[in-house]
Amino acid sequence: MSAQSLLDDFLKYLRVEKGLSPNTLKAYESDLRFFLAYLAKLRIEPLNAGHAHITDFLWKRRSEKLKATTLYRGSESIRQFYRFLRGEELMTGDPTANMATPKIIHGLPHCLTVEEVNRILAWPAGEKAHDVRMKAMLELLYATGLRVSELVRLEESQVDLEVRFVRVLGKGGKERLIPLNPRAVQGVLNYLSVKRKNSKSHSPFLFVTKLNRPMSRVEFWRQLKNWAVRAGVMKKISPHVLRHSFATHLLQGGADLRFVQEMLGHADISTTQIYTHVDKEHLKNVHKRYHPRG
Repeated sequence: MSAQSLLDDFLKYLRVEKGLSPNTLKAYESDLRFFLAYLAKLRIEPLNAGHAHITDFLWKRRSEKLKATTLYRGSESIRQFYRFLRGEELMTGDPTANMATPKIIHGLPHCLTVEEVNRILAWPAGEKAHDVRMKAMLELLYATGLRVSELVRLEESQVDLEVRFVRVLGKGGKERLIPLNPRAVQGVLNYLSVKRKNSKSHSPFLFVTKLNRPMSRVEFWRQLKNWAVRAGVMKKISPHVLRHSFATHLLQGGADLRFVQEMLGHADISTTQIYTHVDKEHLKNVHKRYHPRG
């Protein structure tokens, strides 16, 4: 089989069997195309590649001074690719079996203060449809901690404003229910009133553009940055920063770590535990500021 056929079969497996999102599939494909191009230069078929070829490739990528997270993702893509090939009985061994995984040094996620979030959410939307939509999206994002990809693809049927819950289908097809606060509910109600007044055709998606299509992640990010500047918040901001802020503020308020894990849709609690470090940094800063010998 050609390298392209093997890659296509692997991506189909990830999409159909694993239920991975389009963005995750693109990441796998990008990583593996680099690897397969490297093997092609050496005139080595993927099924004939050995441990040394893979480690040499990873060392080459490391010399390009890529981020540790990029190297880690690349090595995991290759590992999963060869596990798939072995599972399909296309190989008898696994050249990644004893492969060392690049270490990732996690930095603390950047987040906003409660006061900064309040300033962003308190900025008046006015009567313009796009501002009312943005206000609703911001309230919903901070109320739920959704990923931006989940927010822009959210459908009306996933939001129950009476029971005050949103149903989200996250990574790997895992479903989770997240409660909504009254401000988020009111923001969505305000937006729906404007949407139904201005829209000539129905769309299943909750947040749509003038063309009745879901907003792109990039466009939402651009509008978020402009909104924050208008509200007087000059910090670096992104949809993920609001997600980080959501989790950090919950923990600072005394929420249980498992509860936050479920809300964020993390499969492994170790992913959520980074926010406990953020909380400890907050405690250190408070201690330093207010203790007489701080």
